[in-house]
Amino acid sequence: MDFQIKEIQPEDDAAVCQIIKQVGQEFGAVGEGYGPSDGEVICMSQHYSDSTGSRYLVAKVDGVIVGGGGIAALSGAEDVAELKKLFLLPTSRGMGIGRALAEACLAFAQAHGYRSCYLDTLCSMKSAIALYEQLGFQRLDQPFASSEHNGCDVWMLKELVVTG
Repeated sequence: MDFQIKEIQPEDDAAVCQIIKQVGQEFGAVGEGYGPSDGEVICMSQHYSDSTGSRYLVAKVDGVIVGGGGIAALSGAEDVAELKKLFLLPTSRGMGIGRALAEACLAFAQAHGYRSCYLDTLCSMKSAIALYEQLGFQRLDQPFASSEHNGCDVWMLKELVVTG
């Protein structure tokens, strides 16, 4: 099955919000301390732009949004990016979409001079963790101090080769 990856647009916000909340609920990431509860989820397109060194991408299958993922500076760490809100509907998993989103986000981070990329997730998201490990992320013993998601129980970091 073919898929497209493109930068989020305002008309994508409602679908992305629904996917983030639905997948969050699937894995128990509900309430304070989890990404699906962040205020930006309601209008993701307003919170990500090249000018701020951030980007949110959506994945479409047959013209329908099935997931997305973003990259932005980690709060309080100007040279550390954070892989944010990479969520896919169950029907779109296992097709390489998550890998394509993550790789596009990491390429953006490298091109924008970030030296490393942080993420936090849940141990129940086993397939996502396996993907992150394949992409070179290493587990950390604790979250970065500036991490906003204290409900997460897996923290990972990948060193980036800065380009440009």
